[in-house]
Amino acid sequence: MTSPSRISRARIVEQLKIAARKGDRGALMLAAEQMKTLAYTPRYWDKYLELLAHPLARLVDLLLIKQGDKIAHQKGWVRHKRDRRPATGTARGAKAAKPGGRRRPPSSPAQASLFPDLPA
Repeated sequence: MTSPSRISRARIVEQLKIAARKGDRGALMLAAEQMKTLAYTPRYWDKYLELLAHPLARLVDLLLIKQGDKIAHQKGWVRHKRDRRPATGTARGAKAAKPGGRRRPPSSPAQASLFPDLPA
C-alpha cells in the first residue's frame, strides 16, 4: 500500500475511470485501497470528502467503503434537503395548480364531424 502523501484525487479518479472503461480489477482494487487509506485516517477526511464529489468515487464508497456519510456525520455536516417544487407545465404541476380535478372537454367540438348525418 502506498503512503497517504502520495495519494492524489486525480490518480484515484483516473484509476476508477480505467476500471469502469476497461473492467480492470487491478485498477479498481488500487483505487479502493487508496480510498480506504483516506477514509480510515481522520487526518485525510477532508481530502476524502472532496474525492466523493466524483460520481465514480461516490459509487465505490456507497458499495464498498461506506465511510463518506459516517465521516460527514462525525464532522457535523448535514446535507441540505432539496426544495421539491413541481415544475410548471408538468402533470404534477397541473394537478397542484388546479385542485378541481380533471379538465372538462370543450362544449363545442374543435373539429367538425366527419359524419354530419349521424346524431352526436
